[in-house]
Amino acid sequence: MPLSEHEQRLFEQIERSLAEDPKFASAVRASDPRFHARRRLLVAAGVIIAGLALLVYGAVIKTPPLAVAGFVVMLASAAFAVQSHRKAQSPDLHVVGGTTSRRRPRGGRSGRRSSILDRMEDRWRQRPEGHR
Repeated sequence: MPLSEHEQRLFEQIERSLAEDPKFASAVRASDPRFHARRRLLVAAGVIIAGLALLVYGAVIKTPPLAVAGFVVMLASAAFAVQSHRKAQSPDLHVVGGTTSRRRPRGGRSGRRSSILDRMEDRWRQRPEGHR
């Protein structure tokens, strides 16, 4: 149901006043899971660079354990970055009461299948009456 003109004007006024409030903006940003996921990605990128530096330094001074440690740091950081990226792209990531929560399907792939089936059922129910 569309909003009336009066409701749209009120909504725009509220939106402008909230956008001008820096305290509110920082509170919303601090509780946004995508903000934290982006920060984790940046940290992971920095650690990957540090691991690469450690790897090169270990190779230059001919200390294989140091080079291997650098590689392990890079690998672990890359895995962390991939995990953070997946969390940032996840559609079921949401904010509830200022804390983040993530719904996890039970049973691995079967959870994905059930969500696809749920979506298909929803589409089936929402189709126009003439197509039955």
